[in-house]
Amino acid sequence: MYMQTLLVGIDAACARVLDPLFEAGATPTLEALFEDGVSGELESQIPPWTPSAWPSVYTGVNPGKHGVFSFLTFDGYDWDVLNRTDVDEFAIWEVLDRNGFSSVVVNVPVTSPPDDIDGAIVPGYTAPEGPPCHPEGVLDDIRDELGEYRIYGSHPAGDAPDEVKVEEYCALTRSRGEAFRYLADRFEPDFGFLQFQQTDTVFHEYPDRWDVIERIYETVDEQVAAILEEYDPDTVVVVSDHGIGEYEGYEFRVNEFLNDEGFVERIAGESGMPSWSSIAQTELRAGNPGASEGQTAVERLLSAAARVGITSQRMATALDRVGLREAVAARVPGDVARAASESVDFEASTAYMRARIELGVRINLRGREPSGVVDPSEYDTVRTRLIESLRDVETPDGEPVFETVAPREELFHGDHVENAPDVITVPSSFDHFLTASLRGEQFGSPQEPWNHKIDGTFAVSGAAIETPGRATAHLFDVAPTVLATMGVAASERMDGTTMPCIEPAGCETYPEYERDETTRTDDAHVEQQLADLGYLE
Repeated sequence: MYMQTLLVGIDAACARVLDPLFEAGATPTLEALFEDGVSGELESQIPPWTPSAWPSVYTGVNPGKHGVFSFLTFDGYDWDVLNRTDVDEFAIWEVLDRNGFSSVVVNVPVTSPPDDIDGAIVPGYTAPEGPPCHPEGVLDDIRDELGEYRIYGSHPAGDAPDEVKVEEYCALTRSRGEAFRYLADRFEPDFGFLQFQQTDTVFHEYPDRWDVIERIYETVDEQVAAILEEYDPDTVVVVSDHGIGEYEGYEFRVNEFLNDEGFVERIAGESGMPSWSSIAQTELRAGNPGASEGQTAVERLLSAAARVGITSQRMATALDRVGLREAVAARVPGDVARAASESVDFEASTAYMRARIELGVRINLRGREPSGVVDPSEYDTVRTRLIESLRDVETPDGEPVFETVAPREELFHGDHVENAPDVITVPSSFDHFLTASLRGEQFGSPQEPWNHKIDGTFAVSGAAIETPGRATAHLFDVAPTVLATMGVAASERMDGTTMPCIEPAGCETYPEYERDETTRTDDAHVEQQLADLGYLE
């Protein structure tokens, strides 16, 4: 069966992860792809996180053009989890469809609801469990043929023994390859795109368990080997969306700093958007997190206590002193903890970090935000003050927290720059963990010992590669390179260029992308999965 190009996405793959696996002989198929082709570092983008980076991979444009900067989309102070209708550009498979090629796309993040193409799409991360797929009914066919197929694991964080959860990770990983092969047999695609997400998830939940990491990657390798053996594509491209590595610096609580500098206003009791709790963060749910008529007596009591200064942040500090914080956090329901928390008063604040993975600060601008307090005539002055203040921030060791603090237009360009924070804050060497949570002090220990880095990886192998070697490339180069392997011109809107190891196919002016009407995710299960991994606070 003929397949012209296979694109394999391995979330968070990078040299610091792959090199030890290659040395141990754990991933022979991936090792051969990297050694037999052209491979090297793939520089990620800002922000280097799944929800923004994978759309950049499949569109070839920067977030200022495709419009996605976070797991969340915002409508004033309200929010929802993003989906494909928030991505304002053609995907690779749509460009190929316009040029007469078919595709099978499996588990790629931010692809729900799926595009209508010649072929099949089974969405990945940020889609609801049991998502709409293309063509309609194909997910039922996969389940009839292969058994259970899930996007997310069935066990919430801390809800199952390690071995049960790790085996589920492996089962999820196997299911991606099995579903891809089933669809490839059925649709005989010219182009295939298969993404593996557990290679990132494992570092968020088992960062110090190399045996678990190795098991996940061994499973990925087995699935890739089976696909290569069955379909023998002319060209194989392997890419990650970002790297991952140890965080040896600090957690920097941006909104605590902004509060101390006079930009953020706090509000006690359950309020704000989203509601942040320093004791139990993983219970975030959809909708308005404000106090409701359904509050328990305990929640009402703690909310009242928070308004007079007895907040969950202060409780957590006290529990820290006696070594009981983790024990209490495991037993305090999230709704109760949030009722006692302090949060950012978005409507009253001058500026704030609204979502940590946006890597930036938003100004509460009058006329743009529903209750904006900064007059447009003061925008430049306020932004300059923010930039100067943030550039001066140093760790307790006297080192700069940020390597870049800049206006958003210095990093992004396009019609959707307005979606970005007004001030972009890039941590030094991505060695500091930024958080939007209010926790009483500006600095602490990173919540996770491993997290995202800017240096991903890539490999291109196949008949088109005459001389194996090393090279570097950028995330935006993936889409034009994949198209070039199939002799299809890149869009002139793409920010990347074809990698030097592949003969370019030129550029073409494609029609303006006309997105479908934006739909909302509004799915509590998706939000819970993101919260479990620390993406929602």
